[in-house]
Amino acid sequence: MAGPSPDPSLERHFKGHRDAVTSVDFSLNTKQLASGSMDSCLMIWHMKPQSRAYRFTGHKDAVTCVNFSPSGHLLASGSRDKTVRIWIPNVKGESTVFRAHTATVRSVHFCSDGQSLLTASDDKTVKVWSTHRQRFLFSLSQHINWVRCARFSPDGRLIVSASDDKTVKLWDKTSRECIHSYCEHGGFVTYVDFHPSGTCIAAAGMDNTVKLWDVRTHRLLQHYQLHSAAVNALSFHPSGNYLITASSDSTLKILDLMEGRLLYTLHGHQGPATTVAFSRTGEYFASGGADEQVMVWKSNFDVVDCGDVKVQRPPPQASSARNLTVSILEQRLTLAEDKLKQCLENQQLIMQRTPS
Repeated sequence: MAGPSPDPSLERHFKGHRDAVTSVDFSLNTKQLASGSMDSCLMIWHMKPQSRAYRFTGHKDAVTCVNFSPSGHLLASGSRDKTVRIWIPNVKGESTVFRAHTATVRSVHFCSDGQSLLTASDDKTVKVWSTHRQRFLFSLSQHINWVRCARFSPDGRLIVSASDDKTVKLWDKTSRECIHSYCEHGGFVTYVDFHPSGTCIAAAGMDNTVKLWDVRTHRLLQHYQLHSAAVNALSFHPSGNYLITASSDSTLKILDLMEGRLLYTLHGHQGPATTVAFSRTGEYFASGGADEQVMVWKSNFDVVDCGDVKVQRPPPQASSARNLTVSILEQRLTLAEDKLKQCLENQQLIMQRTPS
C-alpha cells in the first residue's frame, strides 16, 4: 500500500533579478528555466546544481513575458519597450529584435509546431508572426482595452486572448474571426490558457477568480474563488488533471480538477506571486514574485495517495485522461442548483439510452 504523498517541495531558489519577476518558462528538457523581470533582464537558470546562470540584456525596459519554443532552441521575450526579442538560449545570448507593437508587449507564445509566434499588447491587438523571419502575418483587433495574454491551442487552430476590457476572446486562426467572447469576469482578465486537451480554457482575473469554459459549447464549467487578491497567472499540469494559480495574496494554489477541489496552498513568496508554470513533464513547477525571487518546486503528484485526497496516476492514454477531466468539469458546469439538477437528469437520460 502506498504511503501518503509528499507535499510539493521547494527544490531550488534562484536569486539574481533586481526587481519583480514577471514571467517564467521551462525548456523542453527541463534543463533550463527562463525568467523575465521588471529589471529589463532575462535570466536563464540551469537546473543542474552549481551551474552559472546567464543574464541576457538588450531590452530597454521591463521584460514582461518569456516563452521557449517547443524544441527549446529559441526563447522569445516581450517588453515594455514595445519590442519582441528571439534569443538563442546559450552563453552568448544572441538575439534578433523587432518592433512588434505600438505599446507594451504583454505576452509571447510559440505555436506547438514552432512556426508561428503570438504576441499581445497594450495597443489592444493580438498579432501572429512567422517565427524564423519575424514576418508579420496578421492582427486580431476586437479588444477595446489592453490585451494581457494570448495563447495558441495545442493543435494551433485556435487562439485565446484575455483583456482589461473584462473579456476572454476565442479566435479561429485560419479565418481570423472571433468565435466567441466570454464576458463573465468582474474585472480585468490577467491570464488565460488552454487545457492540454484543447477542449477548455482557464482564465484568471483581478476579481480574484479562476473560470473554466468549454470552447465547444462555450459553457462555464467551473468558477473558483480561492484567493483573497488578484490571480496573476495559472498553468495546467500536462496530464490536464491539475491547475496551479499564482496570486497577489502571495500564495500559489494547486487544484485537483478531477475532484474539483483545492489540494495545496503554498506560501513561498514575500509579496505578490506574479507568475507560475509547470515544466513540460509536470515533474516541476516554477514561480516568480514581486520579491525578485524565482522558486522551483517538485510537484510530487505521481504518488497514488494524497492524504485524504485520492490522486489518480495519469493512465498511458494521456488524451483520454484529459478528456475525462473535461467531462468531469462538465458535470460541475453551473453554480445554480436548478441547472445542475437539469444537467444530472439529462445525464441520466443519456445513460439510459446508451446500450450497456
